[in-house]
Amino acid sequence: MRIREGAIPTALGTVVTGVGAAMVAAEMTPVIAAGVVGFGAAHMVLGAIDLVEHKKHHRRR
Repeated sequence: MRIREGAIPTALGTVVTGVGAAMVAAEMTPVIAAGVVGFGAAHMVLGAIDLVEHKKHHRRR
């Protein structure tokens, strides 16, 4: 089984964003919680870009 390029960063970003959201809900340090959410969201966006680009390259072949 092959994992598509971009799937791991997208999944990791989803998990990290969830952890950051839990930190916000638990009223932990707001700056750190916002940073964790942003870090996770960035991974989701970059992973999604990789998934889309990888799909485009396979269509051309």
